[in-house]
Amino acid sequence: MTTAQIALPEKLIPVFQGEADVRGAYGGRGSAKTRSFAKMAAVRGYAYGMAGIKGMLLCARQFMNSLEDSSLEECKRAIEEEPFLLDYYEIGEKYIKSRDGRIWFAFAGLDRNIASIKSKGRILLCWVDEAEPVTDEAWTTLIPTLREEGDGWSAELWVTWNPKRKNAPVEKRFRNSSDPRVKVIQLNWRDNPKFPAKLERDRQRDMAERPEQYDHVWEGAYVTTLEGAYYAAHLAKAKEEGRIGFFPADPLMTIRLICDIGGTGAKADAFAMWAIQFIGREIRVVDYYEAVGQPLDAHLAWCRKRGYTPDRAQFWLPHDGTTQDKVYDVSYESALKGAGYTVTVVPNQGKGAAMARIERTRVLFPQIRFNEATTEAGRAALGWYHEKRDQERGIGLGPEHDWASHGADAFGLGCVIWEEPKEYAPLEYPELNIA
Repeated sequence: MTTAQIALPEKLIPVFQGEADVRGAYGGRGSAKTRSFAKMAAVRGYAYGMAGIKGMLLCARQFMNSLEDSSLEECKRAIEEEPFLLDYYEIGEKYIKSRDGRIWFAFAGLDRNIASIKSKGRILLCWVDEAEPVTDEAWTTLIPTLREEGDGWSAELWVTWNPKRKNAPVEKRFRNSSDPRVKVIQLNWRDNPKFPAKLERDRQRDMAERPEQYDHVWEGAYVTTLEGAYYAAHLAKAKEEGRIGFFPADPLMTIRLICDIGGTGAKADAFAMWAIQFIGREIRVVDYYEAVGQPLDAHLAWCRKRGYTPDRAQFWLPHDGTTQDKVYDVSYESALKGAGYTVTVVPNQGKGAAMARIERTRVLFPQIRFNEATTEAGRAALGWYHEKRDQERGIGLGPEHDWASHGADAFGLGCVIWEEPKEYAPLEYPELNIA
């Protein structure tokens, strides 16, 4: 009996040992996770075929408009690296199948109906690459199709991805699972024994020239700043200077709750709120809150839970704070005043207000300190907030209105209302002559 040896990053070996329902790896660029999973998929197909098992190796991604968007080429290269696999598989321009007819690769986008794939034959293994954008709906549809099992084997789900959002479905489902049949590890460039010299030069270059992107690209960290974002360099500088750390609220200072108003209903914009203190020239950002489609009572419940009660906190609203809510027919201003809070509505800043907030925030950023543990979601919004571009004409179209804009707008409003502390001359007292 001939034995073949497969070279894998050492950290991946436990992932492929023993029984499992899910095997996976996440991390940054250059970790060899994609090539390793492509190769192991082919190895698993070889083992199945040699055991007389017939079926499909499904390679999926969330979006796949054509084979050019698939893992086909990666699978071809992985097979070509191993002579015994190259002997077993027939590789065509648009297909990979075993020469004995028992095993074949299929490629699919999960944004399409995968029922048509399932009907072509049983799925022995499904590998989802670039899984970060895969939706909950797609996982819910895919996972029940992996129900085939036989003597000593069962269909498995394999998952690889580069982390981007902490709340992505793939993160919630697989990253920190306590299920022993879910074997998922982090894999980065330093874990790849064959890390190419070219990639090392790229890594060093990114570390020096694009530090705001480095942790996400190479270390598998979540995105905190987006290339071209308005505040990317400022957040990176704040981290470098230690202005993102332990900065809790000063119990003797007023807390200003700076809001961007959403609405009620499933399709409403997000309601975003920063808890900020002005301590001399320091702008201390102590907390962040965001909710979609929730009534005012939900926002107030969060404030009470955090201790932001009317005797300690004040609300600052944008100009639409006087507008009636479409569902409850009451304005935020009147409702908050009814709850006992002091409320200030900032007048409409007029044309160019968004860019005015951005420029004001950039100027004040060196004075800003973030309490790291409670502002992570808000800082993610600031790091993402970016300019919308007309790619054909190469011109900016102003801030992109997306999930990040609500938190960024509220933050900008907080910077707009900040005022330079007034300096008072010392009091002069008349001289007192005592005989």
